[in-house]
Amino acid sequence: MLRNALVAAGLTLALTSTFLPAWAQTANGELTAEEISALFAKQQKTRGLVLAPSTAATTVTDTAVAATAATPEPAYQPVAADAQVNLSISFDYNSSALRNDQKPKLATMCEVMKSIDVNRFQVIGHTDSSGSAEYNQTLSEARAAAVMGYLVNDCGVGADRLMAIGAGETAPLDPAHPAADVNRRVEFQALG
Repeated sequence: MLRNALVAAGLTLALTSTFLPAWAQTANGELTAEEISALFAKQQKTRGLVLAPSTAATTVTDTAVAATAATPEPAYQPVAADAQVNLSISFDYNSSALRNDQKPKLATMCEVMKSIDVNRFQVIGHTDSSGSAEYNQTLSEARAAAVMGYLVNDCGVGADRLMAIGAGETAPLDPAHPAADVNRRVEFQALG
């Protein structure tokens, strides 16, 4: 009897530690700085060697952010679902302008990015499946660039530490419901 209770407790602990990060992201939609840092650390352990292009230091302007975001970058490389750092950032219909009411959601991300020992982050825009694939790709890129611009211009994260890309509708968080709101998000990856 005691053995069964210990086995059940062990399984519960194992399942909780495996699925807790993903659950924490979807339960209330906002992660703590500690949760974000732990997820970035998990990405670093599972990602392996990543080569990122070096960039020269530049003056941070909207033009510099736009040029960095427009530079051809590697295709989206998904990380394990339990290591993803996703924020639900709402945009107005057919718009890539970051709304003022969404900026507080990025405050914790700013805090973590400025304090964690990671040299490069990728900001990935995602859309739902409404609209054409081409349109969604363009929209996801523009939204990722808007978030990157905010992180650089308003939060003080170095532009040389960020890369903005779009994944369009190719990696839904809820594949069973590709048009669901949860699929419209911004994901962050620690590259190294």
